[in-house]
Amino acid sequence: MEDLKIEHLPEDARRKLKQLETLDFVKTGQNLILAGNPGTGKTHIAIGLGIKACMQGYKVLFTTVPMLINRLKEHRAARSLLLLERQFENYDLIIADELGYISFDKEGSELLFTHLSLRAERKSTIITTNLSFERWEEIFKDPVMTAAMVDRLTHKSYMINMNGNSYRLKETEDWLKNQ
Repeated sequence: MEDLKIEHLPEDARRKLKQLETLDFVKTGQNLILAGNPGTGKTHIAIGLGIKACMQGYKVLFTTVPMLINRLKEHRAARSLLLLERQFENYDLIIADELGYISFDKEGSELLFTHLSLRAERKSTIITTNLSFERWEEIFKDPVMTAAMVDRLTHKSYMINMNGNSYRLKETEDWLKNQ
């Protein structure tokens, strides 16, 4: 988190970052959704909070959503999905990065829905996404499942609007000035 240039973050993230750094959302089993256009610091914040949680003794898993879906499918094919569910229950915080960058099939949607739903209101999940909730149906391809997923993930969740100028672009500009 100390590498984060707070002045480059979108306004909503700047306002809420101190509160998020307390990790109270992990203690209470709440979710955090960082939604906005690419390059605004969503993954950086998620990883920073994950590292801080690890340093405070929490069990944390970082994965991209496509990697998670592949893992779920592999366990389903091997008939070991229940084992993976038990492993997921042991994590205090799961960071699911890049929801919406790659679409997935019906099986992937259902598996992701089931696993994230199991954590609802019990354990924390951080989701980073470049899509607004209105566009999540493009990923899940089922309006009922999409509505249920949004409802479960957002209930008593911290939602950060990460729309703004690219953090990466600003860092590149700063780097070029120093060359």
